[in-house]
Formats: sequence, C-alpha cells, structure tokens
Amino acid sequence: MIAFLSTSLGRWLVGALATVLLLVGVYVLADHRGYQRAATAYTAQIAQMKADAATARADEIERQDAANNAAKAAEAASIAQMQADNESLQNKIEELQREADQDPNAGRVVLDAPSVRRINQVR
Repeated sequence: MIAFLSTSLGRWLVGALATVLLLVGVYVLADHRGYQRAATAYTAQIAQMKADAATARADEIERQDAANNAAKAAEAASIAQMQADNESLQNKIEELQREADQDPNAGRVVLDAPSVRRINQVR
C-alpha cells in the first residue's frame, strides 16, 4: 500500500481524496452554520407570531366583552321600557275595567257612547 502511495497515481488519488474531504468538510460546516442561522431567524419569527396571536386574542376577548356588556345594557333598558309599558297598560286596563263595572248600561244589548269610547281605547 505504501508503495502505491509513493507512485504519482497514488499521490494524485491521495490529493484528490484530501481535496474531496476538505470540500465536504467546508460544505458541512457552511451548511450547519446556515441551518443554525435559519433556525435562529425562524425561531424569532415564530416567537413574534405567537406574541402577535396572543395580543390579537386578548384584543378580541376585550372587544367581545365590550360588545356583550353593551348588549346587556341595551337589553336591560329594553326590559325596563317593556315593564314600564306593561305597567301602564295594566293601569289602563284596570281603569277601563273599573269604568265598565260602574257603567249603569253595562247589561244592555246596545252599546252607548261611553262603552264605545272604552272599546276604542282598548284598540
């Protein structure tokens, strides 16, 4: 084997093999460093995306809470208005019922003017 390496062909093969190994080593080193740079860049990019998503989620939750609170307030106002209208209507019904009970012509077949007025008020 030593005799082969001392020939010109052997020296050329050893030189070519050393060159190939050197080139492979340089490529592996450069590829590793490039991979590390890309991994660092993408790790930072992913961290930024996660932070942006967390901020967007918090903003959306806050927006939904504000919308829900506004809807609850509007619904409470609507319910209060409906209760006031209902109370007013109940008072009106009681008043008309009292007037109907006090009407001396309540048992007649024909309606007189006060009875017609009471009926029109119900409409």
